[in-house]
Amino acid sequence: MTRGNQREQARLKNLKKQQQEKKGKSSDSGQKLTQKKESDAEIMRQKQLLAQQRKEAEAAAKK
Repeated sequence: MTRGNQREQARLKNLKKQQQEKKGKSSDSGQKLTQKKESDAEIMRQKQLLAQQRKEAEAAAKK
């Protein structure tokens, strides 16, 4: 049963190590989050502009 105990001890040690690594890091910093929001907003503006241009082109074609 010695090997089973070693395996269990190694698993616990690895789990503790992973928790320590996660503790110091945040998933998203504030600056990255604002940059992502700005980027997403710019993409949406471009999509809206293209949609508006398509509608205008269709309206002009119908006349």
